[in-house]
Amino acid sequence: MVREAIPGEIKQTMATLYDTLGVHVHATDEEIKRAYRKAAMKWHPDRNSGAEEVARATFQEIKDAYAILSDAAQRKVYDAVYAEQMRGWEAQRTRQQKAQAEREAAARAADEAAYAEMVSLAMRFADDGHNRDVLFGVLLGRRCEAQRAAQIADSVSALQASRREAEKAEAAAEAAAKAADVPDVSARAEATTANDDAANRGTPPNHGNSGKREENANDAHPAGVLGGLWFQFLNGLRF
Repeated sequence: MVREAIPGEIKQTMATLYDTLGVHVHATDEEIKRAYRKAAMKWHPDRNSGAEEVARATFQEIKDAYAILSDAAQRKVYDAVYAEQMRGWEAQRTRQQKAQAEREAAARAADEAAYAEMVSLAMRFADDGHNRDVLFGVLLGRRCEAQRAAQIADSVSALQASRREAEKAEAAAEAAAKAADVPDVSARAEATTANDDAANRGTPPNHGNSGKREENANDAHPAGVLGGLWFQFLNGLRF
C-alpha cells in the first residue's frame, strides 16, 4: 500500500512504514494514531468479504507499522536505518543515471559518426555524376536505414544540383565578360599594327582619314594651283 507522493519529498522505490499508514515522515504521534485507526478499519478482514486473505495481510502490515512508529525509540532506530538505506539508494540511482547518460552520449556519438560517413559516401558518388536513385541504392547497400538513406540522398542530390547551377552561371558570366572585351582589344591591335607598318615605311602613323585631308588641303593651296598651270604651259610649248 503506497500513498501518493508528498510535494518536495523524494520519490521512493519501495513502501515504507510511513507509506503503509499513509502519513509523511514528519507526522506527529497523533497523526500516526489517526492514520492507523483509519487504515485498520478499512482493511479489517471482517470488512472485506471475499478478499479476506488480501485484507488480512494488509491489516497485519498496518499493525506492524503502527507498533514501530508509535514507539519513540523504535521509530528513531527505524528513521536512522531508513535514512541510511535512502542514502545508499540515492548513490546507486546516481551511478545508474550517470552510466545511462554515458551510454546515451556514446550512442549519439556513434550515430553522428555513422551519419557523417554516409553523407561523405553519398557526396563522393554525387561528384562522380550519379543521380539520386544511385545514391539511395549505395546507402542501402551500406546498411543505412531506409528513411535516413532517402533523406541523405535527397539532400546531397539537391546540393549537387545547386552547385552545378552555380558553376554554369559563373561560366556564363565569364564568357559574357570576355565577349564584351573582344572588340576593344581587336581595334587596339589593328591600330598598333598600322602604326608599326607606317613607321617601317618612314611615313607618319595612320590616323584614319588624316592623309586625305592633307591631300585636299595641298590641292586647295595657291602654290599648288600655279604649279599645275605651269606644267600645262610647258606641255603646250612641246606641241
